[in-house]
Amino acid sequence: MSRINPVGLKFDEGRLSQVLVAPIISEKATRLGEKQNQVLFKVLRDATKPEIKAAVELMFKVEVASVSTSIQKGKVKKFGRSIGRRDHVKKAFVALKPGQELNFSGEAT
Repeated sequence: MSRINPVGLKFDEGRLSQVLVAPIISEKATRLGEKQNQVLFKVLRDATKPEIKAAVELMFKVEVASVSTSIQKGKVKKFGRSIGRRDHVKKAFVALKPGQELNFSGEAT
């Protein structure tokens, strides 16, 4: 089954359920939530902004104002003699419309 967002693009609901990997809960994320009504998510590296917006609106039943993304490069780490690298991570900064609030229990107000 596909979902049509307000812009008119179609998205597959199976894909939308996989776009959001995890919420990011940190001091910075909490500060952004309080001051600018934004929520941070770890998302798939190939996810687009319209997909992220549609996924948040579908899963949490809130209205999204805008989406900004950034890619955090993975750090190089040593494990004894061997050198490894952490995976690159794409973060999505999701701004909610005024009056919208996101609870990670799946309920919106």
